[in-house]
Amino acid sequence: MVVYAVIGDIVGSRRAASRAAVQDALGPALARVDAVVPSLDGLLPTVGDEFQGVYATLEDAVSATLLARLHLLPHADTRYGVGAGEREVLDATRTPPVQDGSAWWTARAAIDELGRPSARARRGWYDATHAPGGPGGAGLVNAYLLCRDALVDRLGERGQRILAASLAGASQREIAAAEGISEPAVSQHLRRGVGAVRDAHAELRRFAAATGAAHADGTGGRPTPM
Repeated sequence: MVVYAVIGDIVGSRRAASRAAVQDALGPALARVDAVVPSLDGLLPTVGDEFQGVYATLEDAVSATLLARLHLLPHADTRYGVGAGEREVLDATRTPPVQDGSAWWTARAAIDELGRPSARARRGWYDATHAPGGPGGAGLVNAYLLCRDALVDRLGERGQRILAASLAGASQREIAAAEGISEPAVSQHLRRGVGAVRDAHAELRRFAAATGAAHADGTGGRPTPM
């Protein structure tokens, strides 16, 4: 069974004013993400500055990386490697479970890619070496990730909160009440980039879902006859 593994990493934690504060924020933030986009085993801290989760679909894995970054940005920035492949649970009694398999190898390769000097400004990468039908779709996903993360950088703290709330299904009225601003002010944030990230994310979800369905029914991503 193909799954999508996510490895998250806190960026520059050694330079944080309080590493303890960053670690204290990590668990609650990951729990908030899991409540909106449930992972197969939980989105959980592992060792050092890393955390991980496994998802049944690419769209859920990518959604989780965006929400996790948004929830953690007030405390620290984070980056994410996403890998497609199979997994083997070696010890289910530990938290998180001890696992191996191609999903993890490619997730590790993806986050290692983000550690290269030329890629250090990036915050997400997808390795589809072991994806259904091969790595052909990785370029589109990574193009989206590059643009998505650059836009998130420019939203500001309020814009980032509004985006996270919108992705979780909150209405403009609910967001306005939570932020203590008017609904027209929320609309302004949507026009300034929040809406673009949200809508691009919805398009990627549709693309990933359609591609996954095509591979599942054996079409290999080719259009099916009408």
